[in-house]
Amino acid sequence: MKKKKFRIVIVGGGTGLSTVLRGLKTSELLDITAIVTVADDGGSSGRLREDYHIPPPGDVRNVIAALSEVEPLVERMFQYRFTQSQTLGGHSLGNLMLTALTDITGDFNYAVAEMSKVFNVRGKVLPASNEHVTLYAELEDGTFVVGESNIPKASAKIHRVYLEPANAQALPETIRAIRLADLILIGPGSLYTSIIPNLLVPEIGEAIVKASGRKVYIGNLMTQKGETSGMSASDHVEALYEHVGTPFLHHILVNDMELPQDVRNVYKQEQAEPIVTDVQALQAMGLQVHCYPTATYKDGIVRHDAQNVRMWLEEFLRTHGSTRKRILKTM
Repeated sequence: MKKKKFRIVIVGGGTGLSTVLRGLKTSELLDITAIVTVADDGGSSGRLREDYHIPPPGDVRNVIAALSEVEPLVERMFQYRFTQSQTLGGHSLGNLMLTALTDITGDFNYAVAEMSKVFNVRGKVLPASNEHVTLYAELEDGTFVVGESNIPKASAKIHRVYLEPANAQALPETIRAIRLADLILIGPGSLYTSIIPNLLVPEIGEAIVKASGRKVYIGNLMTQKGETSGMSASDHVEALYEHVGTPFLHHILVNDMELPQDVRNVYKQEQAEPIVTDVQALQAMGLQVHCYPTATYKDGIVRHDAQNVRMWLEEFLRTHGSTRKRILKTM
């Protein structure tokens, strides 16, 4: 008899989300639904978004690639970025394919679903909205920034971000996945430009708050210049709560691996540093804090260790899976 899997919803975008998904897809315990931001307006995604008035395909493309089970060469082709053409320069083949399918079918989500079939995606990929949305930031000095790609360039600290239109609609299957989820993972990804935009889609934010599944924030590893400079782990959580309108998390997963000084020096030059895990402040917010070596680094670049995150998650489910514990006893 085929064993049921834990239904996992993971919400985010950018490199952080796709990196972690490469680890999670190797688990036999998980039925994964990835909800992906559609706020990107830079590069190839931004050009296609404006030309075709569609949600940006870039983050979705990366998640499809991360969850795909195809030959490595096919994935490389999907991710291939044209560099020698003035017309195609900067575009990735996957972005063009998703745009073509959307133009043919008239439905971005349908295009994502069909592309997921082609690439044998393990799980489900859902855009946060099927609509063309724009991300705005209000800064603490009272000025405003338009567009996801411009927000990290802001000279003042971010006060809040918001979407236009504010009433962007979520897909019914997205809300259903959230309601049925055994576990909802928030992040990783850029706080204001990859994670929070998903939660600003009203139905998504409301569904996550009301969902019965346990909610875990996968903490970022480093601060980001122009976005989260000087922010601790509890500051990140507070920003999530402020944008959703209420506390909603049960757990936070934070990195406890010390990064080498030479790696820290590289990031210091970029005005970034490891995020401080202020455990007492997090606990005072009612969160269970889980410290684990979630970071890895290569060539001076810090990323989440996808397999370590998977191992932590499987152990977490063994101890917090409640009604699903019986599934694991025979494994």
